Amino acid sequence: MTPDENAVVLSILTTAGVGLAGTAIVAALPRSKPVVAAIAAPFVVVASLAAGVAVATRQMLIDDHTSQTLLIVLAACAPLALLVGLVLARRARAIEREAAAERADRQRAREVEDSRRETVRWLSHDLRTPLAGIRALAESVAEDSAPEDPPARIVREVDRLDAMVDDIVELSRLHAQRRRDITPASLDDIVSDAVASVSPLAAAEGVEIEATALGGDIVEVEVRELTRAVTNIITNAVQHTPAGGRVLLTTTRDANHAVVSVTDGCGGIPASDLPHLLEPGWRGDTARSARGMGLGLAIADEVARAHGGEVTIVGTAPADGCTVSLRLPATGLDDSTPA
Repeated sequence: MTPDENAVVLSILTTAGVGLAGTAIVAALPRSKPVVAAIAAPFVVVASLAAGVAVATRQMLIDDHTSQTLLIVLAACAPLALLVGLVLARRARAIEREAAAERADRQRAREVEDSRRETVRWLSHDLRTPLAGIRALAESVAEDSAPEDPPARIVREVDRLDAMVDDIVELSRLHAQRRRDITPASLDDIVSDAVASVSPLAAAEGVEIEATALGGDIVEVEVRELTRAVTNIITNAVQHTPAGGRVLLTTTRDANHAVVSVTDGCGGIPASDLPHLLEPGWRGDTARSARGMGLGLAIADEVARAHGGEVTIVGTAPADGCTVSLRLPATGLDDSTPA
């Protein structure tokens, strides 16, 4: 084998060795860093070629000036390699975002489907209760053995059915992908409207609702949805506060978020129940079964998440009560609120 042939073989082996080593380094990068790998890949090619050329020029006894010229030419490829790497990195980042969005969509679809199945399961159980009551009342009327004021009892049972169907429709609507009518609104006004709608129930239950420390925040929301969410949280608090108790409402600012907090007198929640309180249809005690389908807090959570916020619950037994907080991004303060 001639010296030139030896130089070519050695150059090929060097190029392959450096290239394989660089490839191994790039492959060893965490999968969470595809951008770094995309930028490094073109430099591996340039480095392997430079190593091969350097070995070949020495083996072929090429003078230093020519050798340096070849290496400078290869070094001039570094900016091009960087440009190619940046283009690949941008594409990798876009693919990564698309993949993350697809994974999130699939996960969301699975959650919605699981929620739908769970809701249907509870629906088949809960709708039978008022229907059975209406049937029993109708049969007693037919047999002339009806209890006192059967029409009023039938109306109450129908109202329960209507509320259940309304909750189901609302939850299904929230799960649907649609555009919302987002407008700036005073959070205090929304809370006041919600309190007004729950006040008759509170009076009937012998529970006092007290709204204090209203912060005057402005939020960009679909007003109808947020009013429904706050109403659900207050209703849940009233229903689980004993007669003579008090439900306390506040609106405060936490960093860039406005927070509606509702504290009841339920006596606290078992720690094992906390992870399930926002699940559609879940009810941790027998008292809840007489109140509806357990969709109120689930609806509030869906509304909060649709507006970039969240619902949190604190207060494990044997605390005096628990606090449900709805957090939303705040955009400013209501000018009409006193400083």
